[in-house]
Amino acid sequence: MSWFQGIVAYVIIWWMVLFAVLPLGVRPLEKGDIGHAAGAPANPRLWFKAGLATLGAAVLWLGFYLLATSGLISFRQP
Repeated sequence: MSWFQGIVAYVIIWWMVLFAVLPLGVRPLEKGDIGHAAGAPANPRLWFKAGLATLGAAVLWLGFYLLATSGLISFRQP
């Protein structure tokens, strides 16, 4: 696996993990303000969720890298 393929795999994994953690702890506003969407969360904590996505993606990417370089499965044509 080249460094470019590793970066592309990490970015794809990061986005998938981010979309998985976005709904965590979401609570709607008690009373909506004028001009805000009714479904907008009170405190989205996006930096916290980006950090969770980064850590989760790093763990998943490491597993993917070890599996891809171990030779147990091959992504090449025989």
